[in-house]
Amino acid sequence: FQGCSGSTKLQLDVHVLILSLFSELKIGQKLNEGKTKQIFELVDQPGLVLVQSKDQITAGNAVRKDQMEGKAAIANKTTSCVFQLLQESGIKTAFVKQHSDTAFIAAHCQMIPIEWVCRRVATGSFLKRNPGVKEGYRFSPLKMEMFFKDDANNDPQWSEEQLLEAKLCVAGLTIGQCEVDIMSRSTVAIFEIVEKAWATQNCTLVDMKIEFGVSVKSGEIVLADVIDNDSWRLWPAGDGSQQKDKQVYRELKEVTPEAMQMVKRNFEWVSERVKLLLEPQASSRVVLLMGSTSDVAHCEKIRKACASYGIPCVLRVTSAHKGPDETLRIKAEYEGDGVPTVFVAVAGRSNGLSPVMSGNTAYPVISCPPLTPDWGPQHVWSSLRMPSGLGCSTVLSPEACAQFAAQILGLRDHLVWCKLRASMLNTWVSLRLADKKLQACSL
Repeated sequence: FQGCSGSTKLQLDVHVLILSLFSELKIGQKLNEGKTKQIFELVDQPGLVLVQSKDQITAGNAVRKDQMEGKAAIANKTTSCVFQLLQESGIKTAFVKQHSDTAFIAAHCQMIPIEWVCRRVATGSFLKRNPGVKEGYRFSPLKMEMFFKDDANNDPQWSEEQLLEAKLCVAGLTIGQCEVDIMSRSTVAIFEIVEKAWATQNCTLVDMKIEFGVSVKSGEIVLADVIDNDSWRLWPAGDGSQQKDKQVYRELKEVTPEAMQMVKRNFEWVSERVKLLLEPQASSRVVLLMGSTSDVAHCEKIRKACASYGIPCVLRVTSAHKGPDETLRIKAEYEGDGVPTVFVAVAGRSNGLSPVMSGNTAYPVISCPPLTPDWGPQHVWSSLRMPSGLGCSTVLSPEACAQFAAQILGLRDHLVWCKLRASMLNTWVSLRLADKKLQACSL
């Protein structure tokens, strides 16, 4: 580097760093390059690719484009956090892991050339295409739109019928009604999860665009591409004048160094706060009270199901009949630290735990009796028939009990809520695919 200027040496240092990262992964040929990223095959990891971000920012199908130093790292950080949130919630994505400041590893996908746009608030191009709708109109349910990726024709809006008639074949998968339904349902769920997460930061997710691909390895449709500050409109406190997304760049009357610094500060603001979306807003727990150690196996099923929602469980043994003072002492122990708690009473024969707990705490109580084949139909009445003034619910399935507890705790913990929302989607998708498979067999 002798004789090089400072800026040239910096460029060479960065180049050497990128080459070293690439050499670790044994980078193969460039598979694709877009306006803001490059995609490389990984020679020693079949089925995976490296998605490398660029320092370029564009608007209007690259009619306007500029270099923004540091954008690659900002975009990569943002998209990695968002994909981690979605993946931990249970959404199927192409994302594998963040590799470096400016790149992440993903499943190799063939992209479906459709941008799926989900809107909560009417603004932007929607107002131009729908005159008479006032800015700020709130869509409940969400407004779904799709656009065919075709830069030459400015990404025309497509209807569902156009997409079906196109009979697109991607990685051997023909995009039919089942696939369209899955992408449509997934788009709504993905938006709602990201929306719920940003709400914890007092930010309104106004709209968002996403893309799906077909994994070349599994043949599944997965969320692919990126989700970063180019992908959405984000309004702090619901105020459009405080927008922090790429719209600020689109609206620049003149691109000056000062203006680009303002745009960069907005992008940095988002990339710093997006990390907070992965953090729980409130700790929570389920306390399982069993009348006897013979109920441990039943309680373990509840604990395992709670773990799938990220909810910790505490197991205690107490009898409301034989030791009511100890039962109430245990109750007070978990009321005293302020942690949001759901009590689950597990007692089958003459269930006294549920009414005693429900009558002495303002916290929610669920009864989940471990019924046996012999006296089960008779014993269940001690859980179902509560004295007046008690609000204890009864759920017989351990898995359903955990889900109900998650629905209660998810009102305060967005990460629990996100797992519930993804679980709903995955259940629906599995049924839709099962129906498609059955129909194919019938034919």
